[in-house]
Amino acid sequence: MQVKILPAVSAVLAALLIFCFTSCNKVLNQEPVNSTYDGVFWKSVGDCNAALAGNYSLLRDALTYKSNSYYMYGDAVAQNYFTIQYTGDALEYIQGGDFTQNYNLNSLGNWSRFYKVIAMCNTIIKKVPAIDDKLLYKDISDVAAFKDKIVGQAFFIRAYCYFMLTRVWGEAPIELEAYDNPLTAPQLERSSRVAVMKQVEDDCHKAIAMLSWGYENTAEQAVMANKGSAYALLAHLYLWRATMTDATSNAPIMQDVQHADTTIDAVLTYGGYNFTDTANYSRMFIGRSSESIFEINMSEDNKEGSFEGIGLFFLPTQYLATATTNPRYYVPKRYLDDHYGFGGEWVWDEDAYAWIWNTFYDSTDVRFRHNFTNIRQPHPVCLKYSNVVYRSAQTKTDPYLSNNMILFRLSDMVLLKAEIALYKGDAATAAGIINDLRKRRGANEEHIADPSGTVEDVMYEYVLERGKELYLEGHVYWDLLRTRQYEPFIGWLTESRFKQSGYYWPVDPTLFRDNLKLSQTSYWKGKI
Repeated sequence: MQVKILPAVSAVLAALLIFCFTSCNKVLNQEPVNSTYDGVFWKSVGDCNAALAGNYSLLRDALTYKSNSYYMYGDAVAQNYFTIQYTGDALEYIQGGDFTQNYNLNSLGNWSRFYKVIAMCNTIIKKVPAIDDKLLYKDISDVAAFKDKIVGQAFFIRAYCYFMLTRVWGEAPIELEAYDNPLTAPQLERSSRVAVMKQVEDDCHKAIAMLSWGYENTAEQAVMANKGSAYALLAHLYLWRATMTDATSNAPIMQDVQHADTTIDAVLTYGGYNFTDTANYSRMFIGRSSESIFEINMSEDNKEGSFEGIGLFFLPTQYLATATTNPRYYVPKRYLDDHYGFGGEWVWDEDAYAWIWNTFYDSTDVRFRHNFTNIRQPHPVCLKYSNVVYRSAQTKTDPYLSNNMILFRLSDMVLLKAEIALYKGDAATAAGIINDLRKRRGANEEHIADPSGTVEDVMYEYVLERGKELYLEGHVYWDLLRTRQYEPFIGWLTESRFKQSGYYWPVDPTLFRDNLKLSQTSYWKGKI
């Protein structure tokens, strides 16, 4: 997100960010900080906007941290959706279910960055309501609505962080207080998954009560949270809670399923979101499309592009001037076969001097045509995020990826309605939702789900459709866990490991130095 900040406010914001990086409580490494900024900060509309901009910046940093953690958690560990080649940092080990390598444990296993965001949220939630209204009237007429908009977004961001924490680690400390001095912050033990999920729910409801539908101006579209963003997060929370509260049971909690259903109905009825025309499909992933509900702004238009964006790791030299011919990430042939393949034929390969199987792919599907290339080569390429901008345009060096990180969008919500129908035993309705989206994306008739199929059959079609529509959008791993469809796609996750909650990450042992109340994730006790 880009907010214009006056130089004086920018200096104060820098101080506030430093404070938030060191005042997150003793689940983090901390140092004393001299908090002298309150006397000059929290005095104006600009201060509030600057703090909120800093909060979004911290959230972006948390999700792009160390090899794009958002995609590592939500896509890479699903194993058969994209392949990480070895380069010496052991990142590829996570695709085999081994989260114990030092690089991964000390980076992806460390939750500190989320607590830095939460600390900023707590500060905004505490400070903004306390600002004297008289200080704000000179810039705005409706002070109450302005405060609600700032604080509501802080509640949404905090809810999203706790949702990430419980999906990645299960249990996590819950910190809701803002501390002027981190030395006064208590040491906190990990709260139960149920408690963390309840916190997400409560924060979403508070955000919904404070925020409105739509946007005040186009610059805010999708990159600032509104009521629709909070409803979308709440819908995901309800479905996660419905199926992941008890890993030993495959029976969903139907009350939460129903809550998810009515929540999504609100998004579809009042959100004003519309499907992108097929002709503009590729532009959707640049950002701010009519489908987008919430995304992280990473546009190079505002010099906020990423020089380590996930898409850059897929691109060979023909698409990225500074790349090698063999990028670190590539699309496995199995993914393409499972999701877009239908039949094939044996053909003679002169180079290999052998008969090889040539799979037929659904080339009429816009997702296949626009998202993938080099499909007959050993390492197929993903082009979903390939909006590269060279800051040194003449020499084509200093490349930055200018694609926003989409967290929630319309088709995600629509497909979740199919999942809800399946939990209710209504396979025909679910198949209809799946087929409507497949037809919208131009899928071949061979890929139409059978509406007379069983719930189990349609559930498999459902996860395939989620895997096509939301490829590399940070959803697939959580989808496979939630629906219990993990075994066909995640080779390392056996039923036994699943029932032991072995899909959660271990906690970085360095965090235990400052918090003696912490305990290791149960599955990883004795393994680290």
